[in-house]
Amino acid sequence: MTDLLARWSSGDASARDALVPLVYQELRRVARKCLVGQRSDHTLQPTALVHEAYLRLCRADSMEWQNRVHFFAVASQVMRQILVDHARARTAAKRGGGVLKITFSDDLALRRKPELDVLALDEALKRLSELDARQGQIVELRFFGGLSVEETSQTLDISPATTKREWATAKVWLYRAMKRGAEI
Repeated sequence: MTDLLARWSSGDASARDALVPLVYQELRRVARKCLVGQRSDHTLQPTALVHEAYLRLCRADSMEWQNRVHFFAVASQVMRQILVDHARARTAAKRGGGVLKITFSDDLALRRKPELDVLALDEALKRLSELDARQGQIVELRFFGGLSVEETSQTLDISPATTKREWATAKVWLYRAMKRGAEI
């Protein structure tokens, strides 16, 4: 996979096409995780999210793929942006109604946590990233990308202990920021 990513970075479209079957199921898993906790009538399905993300990745000019983890990290960021764009469009269409919701927890499939507004999460994540860029990256990789602590630490070139500590701190900060935002 790393070889195909390197060839794709060099402009080899056949390498990109050969990569699709290797990453498709994992991208669907990431997409399903991103969509857990959404409204029951949500119009964006995992397959559509994967396809839209893949189209955006293909349009990215001169992307230098480092490895598998880097690819999935970027793909998860793209999926997050698609969900935010989708929520903004829906909110604009409804003039404030029908906010897209997601569940914010470590293990999305097994635990039910209070649902959060994806637009509020995006805004809080932007503020967190301004204060601490690495914590913002950790949230994107762990929450939206579904990366493990080990994969996240490898991607950011930090220790797993630092990743765990900063993940815990970032979750608390986001929770408080979003709670304050809801009270305003």
